[in-house]
Amino acid sequence: MSDIHVTDQSEELERPDAEVFDITTKRPAEPVPAPAEAPAASPPTKVEDDDDEEEAHRLRPVDSPDLPAPGITTYKRKPILPSWLLSKPGFVSTTQRAVSNAFYATAFHGIRTPWYALQLGMNAPRGVARLVRETNRWMWDAEAAPLRAYEVFHENTNEYLKLTRQRDSRVRLRVFVTTVALVFGSAIALTLYVMAPGWLTVLASAAVLMCGFWGAPQDQPVIGPAVLKTELQKLTGPIVLRALDNIGNVKLSAAIKKGGDMNGMHFTSEITRDGPGYRADLDLPWGVTPEDIMEARKPLASGLRRKVGCVWPSADPTEHEGRLILWVGDKPMNETTKPEWPLLKSGSVDLFKPVVFGNDQRMSDVTVTLMFASVVVGSIPRMGKTFLMRLFLLIAALDPRAELYAFDFKGTGDFGALEPVCHRYRAGEEDEDILYTLHALRELKEELRRRAKVIKSLPRSRCPESKVTPELASDKALGLHPIVVGLDECQKAFEHSEHGVEIEDICTDIAKRGPALGIVGMFGTQRPDAKSLPPGISANAVLRFCLKVMGHTANDMVLGTGAYKAGYRATMFSRADRGICWMAGEGDDPRIVASAFVDALKAEQVVMRARKVREEYGNVTGHAIGQEPESGEAAFDLLADILKVVPADEDKVWNEKVAARLATLRPEVYGGWKAETVTSNLKPHGVSAQDVWGTSDKGKGTTRRGIARADITKAITFRDGNRSTD
Repeated sequence: MSDIHVTDQSEELERPDAEVFDITTKRPAEPVPAPAEAPAASPPTKVEDDDDEEEAHRLRPVDSPDLPAPGITTYKRKPILPSWLLSKPGFVSTTQRAVSNAFYATAFHGIRTPWYALQLGMNAPRGVARLVRETNRWMWDAEAAPLRAYEVFHENTNEYLKLTRQRDSRVRLRVFVTTVALVFGSAIALTLYVMAPGWLTVLASAAVLMCGFWGAPQDQPVIGPAVLKTELQKLTGPIVLRALDNIGNVKLSAAIKKGGDMNGMHFTSEITRDGPGYRADLDLPWGVTPEDIMEARKPLASGLRRKVGCVWPSADPTEHEGRLILWVGDKPMNETTKPEWPLLKSGSVDLFKPVVFGNDQRMSDVTVTLMFASVVVGSIPRMGKTFLMRLFLLIAALDPRAELYAFDFKGTGDFGALEPVCHRYRAGEEDEDILYTLHALRELKEELRRRAKVIKSLPRSRCPESKVTPELASDKALGLHPIVVGLDECQKAFEHSEHGVEIEDICTDIAKRGPALGIVGMFGTQRPDAKSLPPGISANAVLRFCLKVMGHTANDMVLGTGAYKAGYRATMFSRADRGICWMAGEGDDPRIVASAFVDALKAEQVVMRARKVREEYGNVTGHAIGQEPESGEAAFDLLADILKVVPADEDKVWNEKVAARLATLRPEVYGGWKAETVTSNLKPHGVSAQDVWGTSDKGKGTTRRGIARADITKAITFRDGNRSTD
């Protein structure tokens, strides 16, 4: 090392341009760069041109120096009232939690009160001893004894005398106070013993309990806090970042590990309670979108230590494409108690306005507007598709102007509750069922043509947009009332060997032209593909509802091409997520919705209310009063057949006997009918079952459900009268 150093110094001294100077008196001159070699024949003007060219290629800043410095440019005000106080679900959730905790704590301590009293009683002697000891120390000023001993040890006479005089005055006062308390306390106790022994017992018990509380060990209190069940951990920023770091997104992980500005990733507001859960708003790193997070929902739920049904990341449509709203519920969506459907017990509907049909993850109401839209509902079996379609038909039934066509090709009668309000109704997939549907759809095809002519003939001042409006729909003279057509398991009709092509053509026409003409087509299928949902229908559907499906093809058939790639994946739903779906078409972005649960019994109650309103409005037609399509008259008449099997001298008869007699009359039609079948098929005709006295086969008299022959005659008279009026 020394040799190299010496060599360097010698080389430095041998440089011809080296200069030695005194650093205390002289500073080195600025180094002069060596002159660049120029061509010998270069003229002076050429040098100026080179300078201009160098100036032209010099890098210049992109940003103007006049731009404002980075900083806060906008201000986001916090809400004056907390979010849970502004929404009904949030208020209910917070109140329920507080009341539940208070009730639990009360019950927890209430059931342990005898044990608490026993423990306090056992600790009372120790408490009395501690009270006497502490009182004695207080009375004789024992707490100042260390100070006096300190002054004695250091021979500070003046300070010691001051402390002694202070101690004497304190002791005199405290002895007097203690003596007075003992005298008067004994006198009060003796008085209560003579005049009010009950109060003395209460005070003595309270004193014992207080002494027991005073004598309890400091590390083992008798009354501790109620041990409340901890169901979940409070959502915090570190927990969110930890979860995002472990979902497998490279950009996210790099940003979180980098720290600092984290490539633009930061929380935009505090994590707050939002309904029955927590909400976190944050900006994702540059180039990361909420769809990237939605794709990794299961890993995100694992990182948050929540069930996947609790974790719902989504975009914020009011902000930029990098804003993420992460909502984490207290319970999975399928385990949360759903709010009751607002229209279950009262209320009416205007199909031209939004109607509540379900709720989102936060238990907030979600609305749907059925008019001016075709509807597609798809899922695998047993996920709530038919219930959702029936709910939409119930919504339509509550608009007294609407005319309902309900076709259940599954054949289980899930739409059966709607019969009393349906203009056309059929359940089944047999040839006669398909033929009935075809005739009904042909009626709609002619209705489409008629409505187009009516709208075309109206003046522009009354129909400015060439479509049905609420005012036109309410004008009975025009006949432009809403028509809602529902086909569940529509693939059965589309795939029929003889009539499938024509049915598909008519339904496609309804999907394309129907919304503008006041006709809403709803198509449900458990096998979403090109055959089940023809392109003409799937491409023109506005409202799309996708419950659980098994693959991306079915997902995109329902929600639209590219939905799966964009992160809207109904494949993420579990088998327990019945009634939960992706909803697209009502608003800007697809959203998660849980439809209201209305079972068959509740549906019948809604239909009964709808029927009364329709009767007052004068809109009970078609199947609801026994009328069949003109080209599809049934080969039998149930009411007339009942009159044939029930003689005039038999005023009332059991339904089970009616079923047996009908089976004998027309075995190909009524074979297998039971008493319940007769009851359900007579309900659309306005004939209700009643208690009928009769004699059983064993000769015993008993009461069973049956019908009155007079009701059948009345129903036929009413039906035939309506036909003649038409």
